[in-house]
Amino acid sequence: MKKYYQLSAALALSLFVLGGCAKNEDVDASITNIAVSNPDFQTLEDAALRGDVAVLLGNKNPNDAQGNYTVFAPTNGAFARLGLNTAQDLTALQQPFLRNTLLYHVFSGSLPGSGLTAGTSSPSALGPQRRIIRRADGTMYVNGSKILATDVRAANGLIHPIDKVLLATGADVLNSALALQSAKVFVKPELTFLVEAVIYANLTGALTGSPGSAPLTVFAPTDQAFKDLGVLLGVPLNQPSDIRKLPVATVTKVLLNHVVGGAQGGKFTSELPNGTTVASAGGDPVAFGAFINGVLTVKGAGNGTAVANMVIPDVQCTNGVVHVIDRVLLP
Repeated sequence: MKKYYQLSAALALSLFVLGGCAKNEDVDASITNIAVSNPDFQTLEDAALRGDVAVLLGNKNPNDAQGNYTVFAPTNGAFARLGLNTAQDLTALQQPFLRNTLLYHVFSGSLPGSGLTAGTSSPSALGPQRRIIRRADGTMYVNGSKILATDVRAANGLIHPIDKVLLATGADVLNSALALQSAKVFVKPELTFLVEAVIYANLTGALTGSPGSAPLTVFAPTDQAFKDLGVLLGVPLNQPSDIRKLPVATVTKVLLNHVVGGAQGGKFTSELPNGTTVASAGGDPVAFGAFINGVLTVKGAGNGTAVANMVIPDVQCTNGVVHVIDRVLLP
């Protein structure tokens, strides 16, 4: 952990120096060129090429009077948190999803560090808004991603390096899960057991929401999490349809234990109340661990000492935020 923060601090310092020098000389490098020349953005460079946005960010913005973009730029470490370390790893993502993900990091125009104030939101080139959050210790986040530095200048805008990839689906929680289940996000389907369980328990309506409904925080167990649950219960869950071996009342109760609404609905990791317990939609408690390295562990009352880790945190949906976890939360 200490090494991680040392690296983050070193990166932030180097980028502040780069930005500071740029103030006293003409800036010729585009956002794309800076990504190419800085080894801390190697995976971002690879992603921009595969996602077909490298040319876009290498030129002036035709929709801004000054020709500028502002990019929240994930470092190599940010991509590594998702298991994306090389250009080959990026092929695990469908190209349209990767492109949309990159556009979610882009703002049309100049958004300087001085404008990143707590409680404000800004639209992205993809469409969905991103929230600026300040934690009690003064650290700043965009959604659940820590802002490592600000105002790295480029010929066509600004770069703000961040420690996690920003994710948004442009769909509600249910349809976001369906996109994963039908391999529209990863080339390999995911959340297939969860989708089957939601349909079996007749909870599809609860996860689609309605205009004006309160946002949700949803913890979504991976397929492997459900398979592990089957081992624990002594009921083999080898394929999604095996969920129907369990009583529907049991499945419903378990699923509701993964949904949090009210004051804690629609929360990113940077906003969740670490070290506390909150009530789930089913009424049973869900406990959050400490906020470490930008994530929290989660535990249901029936999990004993076993906690769930966030595999893919902070996925913004139109009716809330989803955190993909590696363990089923038992009531």
